Amino acid sequence: GQITTPQVFPFPSALLYLEFLTFQEVNDPAKNDALEKVEDHTMQGLKEMGAFGLQVPADLGGVGLTNTQYARLVEIVGSHDLGVGITLGAHQSIGFKGILLFGNQAQKEKYLPRLATGEDIAAFCLTEPASGSDAASIKTIAVQSPCGTYFTLNGGKIWISNGGLAEIFTVFAKTPMKDPKTGEMKDKITAFVVERSFGGVTHGPPEKKMGIKASNTAEVYFDNVRVPAECVLGEVGGGFKVAMNILNNGRFGMAAALSGTMKGVITKAVDHAANRTQFGNKIHSYGTIQEKLARMAMLHYVTESMAYMVSGNMDSGATEFQIEAAISKIFASEAAWTVTDECIQVMGGMGFMKDCGVERVMRDLRIFRIFEGTNDILRLFVALNGFQVNNTSPKDKVKQTWGMLYDFCLSETTTRACERYLKGKSLQPRNPISFTDEQFVLKRVADCAIDIYAMVVVLSRASRSLSQGQASAQHEKLLCETWCIEVRTKQHIFSADCSLYHYMYSICGKYCESLVMRVVSPHPLGF
Repeated sequence: GQITTPQVFPFPSALLYLEFLTFQEVNDPAKNDALEKVEDHTMQGLKEMGAFGLQVPADLGGVGLTNTQYARLVEIVGSHDLGVGITLGAHQSIGFKGILLFGNQAQKEKYLPRLATGEDIAAFCLTEPASGSDAASIKTIAVQSPCGTYFTLNGGKIWISNGGLAEIFTVFAKTPMKDPKTGEMKDKITAFVVERSFGGVTHGPPEKKMGIKASNTAEVYFDNVRVPAECVLGEVGGGFKVAMNILNNGRFGMAAALSGTMKGVITKAVDHAANRTQFGNKIHSYGTIQEKLARMAMLHYVTESMAYMVSGNMDSGATEFQIEAAISKIFASEAAWTVTDECIQVMGGMGFMKDCGVERVMRDLRIFRIFEGTNDILRLFVALNGFQVNNTSPKDKVKQTWGMLYDFCLSETTTRACERYLKGKSLQPRNPISFTDEQFVLKRVADCAIDIYAMVVVLSRASRSLSQGQASAQHEKLLCETWCIEVRTKQHIFSADCSLYHYMYSICGKYCESLVMRVVSPHPLGF
């Protein structure tokens, strides 16, 4: 619960610069989208580049990149083809990340070399028909044999990226375990490495999706799969921790990928605005277009700053980065959607046409606010983690959290934003027992934290540019100042602390109940 200023000042230094020089030459995103798969020669080219083992240690056949280097390559892929990005990310950012984080030496030596080369593709199997955001409610079960040498795995998973391609799966299942205190049998989640070659592992047809069509998504079924006991990842019963750590560790890559996406669409919008003439002038000379392009650039700057701040923190050895990673995922996915939507608006009818390529980007982007933790759930995660300060009362937790933020005032604008955050003393839980259910308040607390963290990272990055006298320093200063002013004018705390907003929120609950009961307003024409 303590903020460490060296984690954000100065902004992380640039490391080894890497580039996928040939990626755009071997990949055709429009063709991948039409075929609903990544072309075979593209997959082969990516394997030859080492793209399937970017963070696997070199002594195990990988490239051995740092998080920052990985983020840079993910950014390049994200600027060109998110379908390919998901194929690569599902493989290494979550697919076999559990082996990297929790695997013992034998597991790493057995699996990582062939995963790093792309000889085998990996997938992450957590979601089920009745278990989405509530990961603890999974039904897939693994029962240990009386001899203790294997588990019998039964169940099914849905919406699995790489599900139809993978040979190696990280699978989460409930395992019956005896409670050492009571002697009762209880189900606890365990993580397993499962090979398709074990037998009993099958998959359904590729799902038909709105976007990321090039990424294979399929159901995966486990029918009496005999999984050796040595394939347990971590401890028996410790699978929930494994799942959450994998997701927390991989989220920073989304911000990097979407930063690349935003850069690509901004380039299209700027090119169009610089060349399109209407009413006798280039359209970039008109205020409405200027505001759109400036706001797009600002959102990109914040997203890019977050991505490399989080990856830099991870590389410096920080262990507490899950809130920042969640914030970066929330912010990046929403900013990228806004930027792409505005790109289409700037380009007008041209942006709506398929040949332009922006409509494909928009379809691809929509999933990012949903998967690997919906933004709604992650906002609750950010807020509730912020209130977890020692074992104090809920009232004191709120005060300590605000005080922590208040101590972290880095400029006059940030100070004022934090002061507004502090003024929300009536945000103290009305009913401390059910505070986790006060989602109206929690969402707005999370939005405040997201905005203030965004201010911090751009202040850090712009400060570095100014101190180093970079050519872009004044440009970055303007982007930073504009963002900080925008944050200061937002009303998150005011709305959370205002009785009128709470009244409106209660009405929403009543109206939602009516909708669920199929009560609707009659048609104005009487139908």
